[in-house]
Amino acid sequence: MKSTLRVFEGSVIAIALAAVLFTLAAIPPRARVVTSPVTTHPAAAFDVSLPLARLIKGDDAGASSAMRGPDVDVPANTLAPLEDDGQGPPSAPPIVPPVITTPPGAGAVEQTSQGAKPPATLVASFDGLGVGFEGPQGTATVRNPSDNSLAVGPDHIVQTVNSRMAIFTKKGKQFETTGKVLYGPVATNNVFKGFGGTCEAVNNGDAVVRYDQLADRWLIVMPIFRRAEVRPDQPGEWKSGEPAYLSPPGRPGQPGPAAGLFQPPPPGPPTEAVPEAQRGRSGQPGSGRGQQAPQGPYSMCYAVTVGPDPLGPYYRYEFLRPVFPDYPRPAIWADGYYIPTSTGDNRISESVTTEKHACVADRARMLKGEPATEQCVIIHDANFLNNADIDGKALPPAGTPNIMMAAGGTQLNKIFEAGTIDVWQFHVDWMNPANTKVTGPEKIAVAPYHYLCDGQLTNCVPQPGTERRLDAQGDKIMSRLVYRKTGSRESIVAVHSVNTTAGGGGVRWYEFRIDKNRKVSLYQQGTYAPDRYFRWMASPAIDRMGNIAIGYSFGGTPHFAGQRFAARAANDPLGQLTLREAVLAEGEGAQNAMRWEDYTQTAMDPSDDCTIWYVGDYMKKGATNYSTRIGAFRLPGCRGR
Repeated sequence: MKSTLRVFEGSVIAIALAAVLFTLAAIPPRARVVTSPVTTHPAAAFDVSLPLARLIKGDDAGASSAMRGPDVDVPANTLAPLEDDGQGPPSAPPIVPPVITTPPGAGAVEQTSQGAKPPATLVASFDGLGVGFEGPQGTATVRNPSDNSLAVGPDHIVQTVNSRMAIFTKKGKQFETTGKVLYGPVATNNVFKGFGGTCEAVNNGDAVVRYDQLADRWLIVMPIFRRAEVRPDQPGEWKSGEPAYLSPPGRPGQPGPAAGLFQPPPPGPPTEAVPEAQRGRSGQPGSGRGQQAPQGPYSMCYAVTVGPDPLGPYYRYEFLRPVFPDYPRPAIWADGYYIPTSTGDNRISESVTTEKHACVADRARMLKGEPATEQCVIIHDANFLNNADIDGKALPPAGTPNIMMAAGGTQLNKIFEAGTIDVWQFHVDWMNPANTKVTGPEKIAVAPYHYLCDGQLTNCVPQPGTERRLDAQGDKIMSRLVYRKTGSRESIVAVHSVNTTAGGGGVRWYEFRIDKNRKVSLYQQGTYAPDRYFRWMASPAIDRMGNIAIGYSFGGTPHFAGQRFAARAANDPLGQLTLREAVLAEGEGAQNAMRWEDYTQTAMDPSDDCTIWYVGDYMKKGATNYSTRIGAFRLPGCRGR
């Protein structure tokens, strides 16, 4: 069937006018983004680990009784304690279906039928962490939401799911097959075995893995959501307008000698479960009743491999932060590892709605295992931030700032509609932190949109046979914000989830272009909504030919939630995903918790710069918790080198 768009004569003018109107309507008088001077802090600790293969430990080994216990041990393949099960007490009222509305002009960019070209070729597919997973360290204990993250190197695939990690083979020079489990499941903080301090003691959720194809290294980032004990050298309160400051090392002599992965023994008898440090997606976690919460710093933990082997040794770093480091989204850029985070989901004060942190770590020094620093800028009244993450090895011009984006609107102020995407330029100066700055936002007009189901932590996507609906995280641009340089052309692709005119959910996607003066402008846009169902929580990629691919969750009664994949060739008609939808995983059951994934993720294969990997959740028939499916797709015309 031929792909169509609802494009009519004069639609460009209509979209532009609607975007202006929604932009003006969405910006309250005091909603000016404030950026502070950069906050510079050296690593609180850093060292070099033993090879990862030698670092495997039992869940509580090596942690003191005072610091032990952030991880959860529950029977395999059962649902661990939830951050928010979305169900409330037994007497909670029935779940009210959302009202799906769209602003004028939104329908003009909807793609209401699938593309006519054959779908992308599925070249690999296997189950990752979740129900049914079994590896050298046993079966996977998984919790909701999954916080899926995936990285792919020349010979390995690394997955993190909330607070667990695993390493798989990838067919190539070293292995004959793809998907064999080499390592895991283990607690993510296993990579910090022997490092000491909070990074070793606390196994936190929301960990993210990246493969730095520019250096052939692996990066694991793990935030710490609980405060440590008070220490005399902890950073002071971060406020807009304060001068830069340094935070001292948390561990003496970091990073020290490289340390590899410890090999945990096979699992023994179950032990008593202990609550895990994690975000509640409603702000900072508190202490138990009657307990005085520690007032020390939070931390951000980094582990960077010494070489291209994820089972080899790692340089480890800890950076102290005075603010809750929620929802980290690491991005690879030539001059740093950019890590945006958020203080929480509640209003900060009467005058400040949201507080975000634009942070960057010194990549060059971390790759060498040298003492490194992290610099941060506080941004008020902005949505969740994403930094441009490089696909391929072609670099932007030397010294150019990283691009950072966020969706318009403000869920906390009940502003669910917007007609702009906010753009910042993030310039870091490692020699003189006083010169580090974030400029913006520039509001780029796009077709108007309404957050899918009014944003995050909402009862959104229906499932067959149950009133339980799934969250869509509709208020934010999703990971990754992809940058690709193809010849002299520089592109950025962004995605988020929006309401559709058919009463479902669609993937709104954009391609922006960057000119020689570093100005960002909209090149094309579309909302993929070929039927009345829900497509949401997407993640994009750009292959070396400039083709764009997007993986996403698919569902809506009568379909159980699963994973699909759509794409377009570089020279296809603008605003259309011209390849028919490919199915990675069909859902076979309903999830009994509201939180769904929180994010999915794509990863480019560095071996050919053509194969696009993607991971997302699905439910197996009769299962009480999710499985994850890892797949690899290749688009027509892109062949390995």
